[in-house]
Amino acid sequence: MTPAEALRQIAFLLEWRGASPYRVRAFLTAADAVRGLDPGPVDAARARRLRGVGPVTAEVIAQASTGAVPSYLAHLQSETDPGARAGWDLAGASTGDCHLHSDWSDGGSPLETMAEAARALGHRWAVLTDHSPRLTIAHGLSPDRLRSQLEAVAAVNSAAGPGFRLLTGIECDILEDGSLDQQDDLLSRLDLVVASVHSKLRSEPGPMTDRLLTAVRNPRVDVLGHCTGRIITGRGRPQSRFDAGAVFAACAEAGTAVEINCRPERRDPPDDLLEQAAAAGCRFAVDTDAHAPEQLHWQISGYARAARTGLGADRLITTWSLDRLLTTRSGGG
Repeated sequence: MTPAEALRQIAFLLEWRGASPYRVRAFLTAADAVRGLDPGPVDAARARRLRGVGPVTAEVIAQASTGAVPSYLAHLQSETDPGARAGWDLAGASTGDCHLHSDWSDGGSPLETMAEAARALGHRWAVLTDHSPRLTIAHGLSPDRLRSQLEAVAAVNSAAGPGFRLLTGIECDILEDGSLDQQDDLLSRLDLVVASVHSKLRSEPGPMTDRLLTAVRNPRVDVLGHCTGRIITGRGRPQSRFDAGAVFAACAEAGTAVEINCRPERRDPPDDLLEQAAAAGCRFAVDTDAHAPEQLHWQISGYARAARTGLGADRLITTWSLDRLLTTRSGGG
């Protein structure tokens, strides 16, 4: 067992047990910190010098670096129900991520870096989904900049060779009338479209429901992003109010996946709405909404939530092969 594997398993089991997002994030942060360590034993004092590593995670690193199962992990395993094993296997089946950002909008890294980080995690594909024009605070992409990005993505794929593909996409704002914040002809050229609400999140339930229904029924939309817009850490932000039954039924009918957003401050949708979407027959995308390479690790927490809700791989488009994803997107079923 490597330190990174031990830390990721602990993060998964903490999420499975409903631990706070801060605790889960601490172990995922440490998992990223150990990527540069050479194989072999590492004492806890040395581990503590790594950025983002505290006393508990340092002890886990020290024990796992010898090949042993850390005592913290062993304790969690002894107290966790057997279903967690199936959930961990589900996380291991992940093939891609439908939602990540680069420095073309509000991400912190070049798209080449984000693509390489996704490949290093074992992904077969990942979708670049920088913001659309209206979100000026996030440096959203104008039509001309999006066209330029399509060329940049093609260049990355040409140089990458087989085994991984960076897909073209966008996180497109859902405008107040439910329309999308980008030219329709450009949206038709993209591999995948995530549609999200970023404005007037406190609208009355009626208008918000109509807004979401129009968006998820749009044939250009593949994924409904962070559907409630809530923030659960720091000062927080309450979730939007809408007729979840109607929206999720429309998603199921249209084949629009509901995003399980893995950002620790979002964990969106909440558990009750996740269960309601599952009961409605929706598909799901377990997405990191990553704005930096190390945030791609967060996906594991979303798979814990999916497994705890009883979702299997067939309902999770982020476990699908690239061919199946693109065929389904083009209307193949």
